[in-house]
Amino acid sequence: MDIHNSIKALADKIEQLKDKIETEESTKHAFVLPFINLLGYDTFNPTEVVPEFTADLGLKKGEKVDYAIFQDEEPILIIECKNWRENLDIHNSQLFRYFHVTQTRFALLTNGIDYRFYTDLEETNKMDKKPFLEYTITQLKESIIPEIAKFHKSNFDIDKIVDNASSLKYLKEIKKLINSELQESSYDFVRLFANQVYSGRLTERVMEEFTELVHIAFNQTISEKVNDRLNSALNKEAEKQHEEVFENEEEVSKIVTTEEELEGFRIVIAILRRKIDIERIVHRDTQSYFGILLDNNNRKPICRLHLDGSKKYISLFDQDKNVHREHIESISNIYDFEEQLLQTIDTYEGVDV
Repeated sequence: MDIHNSIKALADKIEQLKDKIETEESTKHAFVLPFINLLGYDTFNPTEVVPEFTADLGLKKGEKVDYAIFQDEEPILIIECKNWRENLDIHNSQLFRYFHVTQTRFALLTNGIDYRFYTDLEETNKMDKKPFLEYTITQLKESIIPEIAKFHKSNFDIDKIVDNASSLKYLKEIKKLINSELQESSYDFVRLFANQVYSGRLTERVMEEFTELVHIAFNQTISEKVNDRLNSALNKEAEKQHEEVFENEEEVSKIVTTEEELEGFRIVIAILRRKIDIERIVHRDTQSYFGILLDNNNRKPICRLHLDGSKKYISLFDQDKNVHREHIESISNIYDFEEQLLQTIDTYEGVDV
């Protein structure tokens, strides 16, 4: 199973089990350890995953971080875990202390559902106050999965993650600002646009008017872009369906039912009419053969006529629907296979043969 499916499976498991998890220890075992496993690290190997990793700071001895992941005998990620019901906002100061006294470049604060990854972009060996990667595993966006995959044992590269961390961190903050402005535009934001489209003095009344206009303009723009993309997707789907219909019609147009095939169909009817109502015998022509069916059902083939080539054949079906192709000199030779055709009907009708 790849990491994408593994994360999805873990998210489903969390949704099912979380209400039965009461303690921090249970959260670790049910949610956090499986996450470490899906990153490719063996939680039973003390050279890879060290529980209760000592992170002493100054006079405060005996402090331990819940897990440390090691690579080449060096810690590459420390993990502090909390009960899944706890809000993580009040716990990053503890992880901040642990980060300072270890040699790792990455720290993870999690309650098994919410995940916050930190590094030291602003000051070396001092954990940033804000995470560069943050997500809720049960509400995971597809764009986040490749970022999680960078921490997989097979992919882990400190320099690449750090280089990308800066972009992720600031991109996240910019998105927050955009969402905030969309909900309630700030004075500076409104002024930025008003200055470019209004030539007069920006009085309080004008700014009030532009605050409403900017808010409407941004929301309309987003709605229009969403509609454009939806319409584009729908048009592409309609074009695809049209092409498929055209191709099917083109295939059908290539099929020509000959008088010889219809004559063969009439012979089959003549043979079988003593057993069944002739209305139940139907023909269906294809590019490969002329098929004759019982009840217009593909699962009940009676025979197939191959009359387009230099040699003519009839395909017959036994009790197990195995196909047997027989050579015929002319259409009248179909009468030679009367017994087999009648037995095929008996098979479909449940008559012992």
